[in-house]
Amino acid sequence: MRHRCFRPARRRVIGALSAGLLATVGLALPAVAQPAHPAEVTTPASDPGAAPGDGLALTPPMGFNNWNSTHCRAEFNEAMVKGIADIFVAKGLKDAGYQYVNLDDCWALPQRDANGKLVPDPVRFPNGIKAVADYVHAKGLKIGIYTSAGTKTCNSAGFPGGLGHEKSDAQQFADWGIDYLKYDNCNNQGVDAKQRYRTMRDALKAATETTGRPIVYSICEWGENKPWEWAGEVGQLWRTTGDISDSWGSMLSIAKQNLPLAKYAGPGHWNDPDMLEVGNGGMTATEYRSHFSLWSIMAAPLLIGTDLRKASAETYEILGNHEVIAVDQDPLGKQGTVVSSEGGRWVVAKEMADGSRAVALFNETDRPQHIATTATGVGLPRATAYRLRDLWAHKDYNTAGAISATVPAHGTVLYRASADTRWAAYPPAAELGLDGTALAEAGATAQVDTTLTDLGRTPAQQVSVRLTGPDGWRIKATSPTRAASLPTGSKLATRWQVTAPTGAAPGAYDLTVSADYRSPGGDKATARLVSAVHVVVAPPSGSSYASDLPWLSALNGWGPVEKNTSVGENEAGDGHPLTLGGTTYDKGLGVHAPSEVTYYTGGRCSRFTAQVGVDDEEGTAGTVGFEVWADDTKVASSKTLTNADPATALDAAVGGAKTVRLVVTDGGDGVTSDHGDWADAAFTC
Repeated sequence: MRHRCFRPARRRVIGALSAGLLATVGLALPAVAQPAHPAEVTTPASDPGAAPGDGLALTPPMGFNNWNSTHCRAEFNEAMVKGIADIFVAKGLKDAGYQYVNLDDCWALPQRDANGKLVPDPVRFPNGIKAVADYVHAKGLKIGIYTSAGTKTCNSAGFPGGLGHEKSDAQQFADWGIDYLKYDNCNNQGVDAKQRYRTMRDALKAATETTGRPIVYSICEWGENKPWEWAGEVGQLWRTTGDISDSWGSMLSIAKQNLPLAKYAGPGHWNDPDMLEVGNGGMTATEYRSHFSLWSIMAAPLLIGTDLRKASAETYEILGNHEVIAVDQDPLGKQGTVVSSEGGRWVVAKEMADGSRAVALFNETDRPQHIATTATGVGLPRATAYRLRDLWAHKDYNTAGAISATVPAHGTVLYRASADTRWAAYPPAAELGLDGTALAEAGATAQVDTTLTDLGRTPAQQVSVRLTGPDGWRIKATSPTRAASLPTGSKLATRWQVTAPTGAAPGAYDLTVSADYRSPGGDKATARLVSAVHVVVAPPSGSSYASDLPWLSALNGWGPVEKNTSVGENEAGDGHPLTLGGTTYDKGLGVHAPSEVTYYTGGRCSRFTAQVGVDDEEGTAGTVGFEVWADDTKVASSKTLTNADPATALDAAVGGAKTVRLVVTDGGDGVTSDHGDWADAAFTC
């Protein structure tokens, strides 16, 4: 199966999931007026070198691509493209820095004309591409187009690719007024990638000389030939990975692949980890903020992939955050580098043109995590204190040097830290923490501990902390909730008893810990953290199939986890009978690596058993590994399995565990066709 840029390739997603699926946590963030978006400047990057002389893409391109919004449906047409340009202006996206309205596949007829020219689909684009380009340009925006460095594009309809037609196609694009070309990799006939992409580069340069129309060149060869090592002399950006999909696992793994490539990025040459999925519905708002934060600190192109005609206010708030965009668009052009990543607790720091540092505290795990670094640890000079700007809360604080937060599951706190001599004008930074069980049976009492720690050089005064939950829940503090003053580094710790009502339905419920305090000058400051506690039900006594029990959480590399069928494709319910080595099983789970399915067992179960392997629907493709975790201990695992292996029996002792996690890994060779089956999966309780 070939990869396809900006499309969910069949059976293929890049993903990596963390251990522990116990809690879902989010931050409630206020909408605050934003500062103006900085204009592009031509400051050269110190690494890997000066900005290119063509002056193109001196900051990462920002815009829109229609594919995830419309695919090849009839709604992708002239009216839709013009409408997106209108939305850019009306919704403030143009003012935020978004420029490009890009057409993806399906804009042309399947056949060239008698002269070998590309022909726009007369139904979709009755006035031609130039008319659309003129409309977009009249809005002060730019327009992009798509083709492939092969004989045909990636769509199954077989639209014409550019291989062998580079000079003619480039001239057409320039004549139409195209500003951006995305050049894909399908149907490439095995021709060397460097040769194919350089040929189009030369054709674009020739067309520019003829028309005076410079065209940004986006190389979309999926990172197969390490383009970061050679494409800086070919185009302005290059894909570093396969296709992204609208899932946490896909976004996470793509970020992990792109983060180590920081030294190759700079003005005019950018690592491209694929377009944004923000707003498409497959992730939570917290996860989308992480997605946008990570892409920005990686100096990645910001190409919107959601249907802006239907986007929510929350989606526009994320996409339009000028302070986060300013991190992406900083003229120094540095991609953020990893400071630390132990245990899924990531610190990524980005040097900024003004000497400040953008710092992302990113939590890939599924429970709140304390993530910390220091001002000097991210490259700032030693100082008495520092200014710490929260780019999602849009608030300023002072810190004595600590840069830390208790970060929600799958969340990111994004700061901009600087050695600002005016630090005393800001209230002290304070970290709210929450620890305790994320699982509770109805009617039972759980213990929760909260902390408020002063990170500032100045004391936090008149401190009060409170914990609230849903109506009907009993929450009682069993230790002090107030402090007159917290000096630098000191904390207020409070213990709480939390009781879910008898009869509470299973599911996730929000607990909110809030704190109020004042600076020495009397300025009021607040902190807030929202955490989820799950009401759970223990499995019945005896033997139960896993597919008959409710899971606590399920994350899957491609599509949803399926009960009693294979994973199939991307939609729910599209699987087939579970089949391993020609044997069909009536009961079990169908997953796609990387995957984790977590069950609450409450210490009541003794064994878990299953027959595992790669489902036959993948033919000879797919390599996976299976693991069983009892709480945080791995208690059983398989070797790396392929379709050539028969079903493998797993028998795990899970006695005393509160949770059991069923993990499927990719075997270490990527995730293409990694369809795993937990056949006859059962608990003995």
